[in-house]
Amino acid sequence: MKLKTKTSSNSPQPWLNEEIAAFRRTCRQVERLWKSTNLEVHRLHLKEMTGTLNNMIKLARSKYFSDLVHMNKRNPKVVFDTIQNIVSPSAPPVPVYTTDDCNRFLQYFVNKVNELKLNLKSCNENTTIVASLNYSWTNFSAISIDNIMVVSKKMKPSSCPLDILPSSMFFKVIDLIAPFLVKIINLSLSTGTVPNFLKQAAISPILKKPNLDPSQPSNYRPISKLPILSKVLEKIVAEQLTSFLSNYELFDKYQSGFRKMHSTETTLLKVSNDIQMAADSGKYTVLVLLDLSSAFDTVDHKILLGRLENEFGIAGFVLKWFTSYLTNRTFSVYINGMLSDTAPLLHGVPQGSVLGPLLFLMYIYPLGKLLNNFKNVSYHFYADDIQLYCSFNDTELHKLTELLDCLACVKSWLTSNSLQLNSEKTETLIVAPENKIPIISRHLGSLSSSVQPCIRNLGVWFDQSMSLDHHSSLLIRNCFYHLRNMAKLRAFLCNSVLEMVIHAFISSRLDYCNSLFYLF
Repeated sequence: MKLKTKTSSNSPQPWLNEEIAAFRRTCRQVERLWKSTNLEVHRLHLKEMTGTLNNMIKLARSKYFSDLVHMNKRNPKVVFDTIQNIVSPSAPPVPVYTTDDCNRFLQYFVNKVNELKLNLKSCNENTTIVASLNYSWTNFSAISIDNIMVVSKKMKPSSCPLDILPSSMFFKVIDLIAPFLVKIINLSLSTGTVPNFLKQAAISPILKKPNLDPSQPSNYRPISKLPILSKVLEKIVAEQLTSFLSNYELFDKYQSGFRKMHSTETTLLKVSNDIQMAADSGKYTVLVLLDLSSAFDTVDHKILLGRLENEFGIAGFVLKWFTSYLTNRTFSVYINGMLSDTAPLLHGVPQGSVLGPLLFLMYIYPLGKLLNNFKNVSYHFYADDIQLYCSFNDTELHKLTELLDCLACVKSWLTSNSLQLNSEKTETLIVAPENKIPIISRHLGSLSSSVQPCIRNLGVWFDQSMSLDHHSSLLIRNCFYHLRNMAKLRAFLCNSVLEMVIHAFISSRLDYCNSLFYLF
């Protein structure tokens, strides 16, 4: 007989405690005693103790997962990632063992953006000049302790290696430090200055797919992490900026990214509804999904600041603050507890920040005005995802020429604004009967090579008949895959915790854009 427990010494065991470890050592002693004496009484004793040990481990596992789920109700990502690592093969570790390895990743990310910038011709100055605006924003509103408390309650716990005070501790002592935070933030807002220590970011590379070579930096997606105090400051500014943009209706009508009451679902509902309405009128539709290469990383600061001033009426200390926010930014790569050298962030809006997405929406705001000039072409944005579509009947194939002209203007505008269209990832879908698709393809010029029978649009698969059959089959297969993985946890999860886990892995997928099923 050999001691068999429900854990493996080679696998992570976060639920183990000193009591279990001590009892396991006792079991090992009894096992050695039985092997030396070969007496039946010692074998039965070992068998009894092994059963007790397994029950202790089962209870400890159940308590660990119950506590994990209940403690992270506000941060489901922690629950998701922890359970995903247990039930699925973990991604290979990043082969970084020295600071030089970290610097190799740093140099790759720097070179990637620099190469993109070399291929683009940015405008030397902002050519958009607005003669007069009936709105402006020159000063921030001062904040109070109540504002800090409200903002902190909305924030999700996150960690950054550059934090002096861990985020978990930060939120525990927020009552004590709130008066000091108010002074720091109000001083920053009133002087138009962002402290340099709040403009540092730590990049944590994440492997894009588990089957990719972990030794190649090109296979990693850089995830930016900012100090918690920086996020609090940005959250305060973002709320005031959003309020200003909303009051004067300065958001693009067809931009659904990072806006209240807007989401990927509103984007997909608008686009799919337009396509379905056209089909009901006997028309066909060509849908083009444009992909931008590292769009957030190549934003030109000079163009952005000019746009804030001339398009949005931002001036005074507010413009000075945004100028300070964008200048002198730095980042490092943090992997396996090691930090690389520091590199300047000369381009782009900070990823992982609260303000970065909002600033990007303001950066591409003029593109919507350009697209409005093409009467037969509709568009919709979700952050940097651009969708163009054109509906027509058999006698209106000439409208596709306008679609191609529109695409050419978009490419030109993107290039002149330091953004690059990734032609290799641009996809086109023709929503029409099967016998009409070859005829329509011949009128698409350079787009004909990008025509696909199905395309993945913001997580939902569209096909040529807009039936969602392909999307449904993939969704069902994905849900059953996760249900099989959940079965591995069934033995040591109580029903209430298992229900939460199933909601996190299964219900969230079924609920995603479920209004589309009603529409279709």
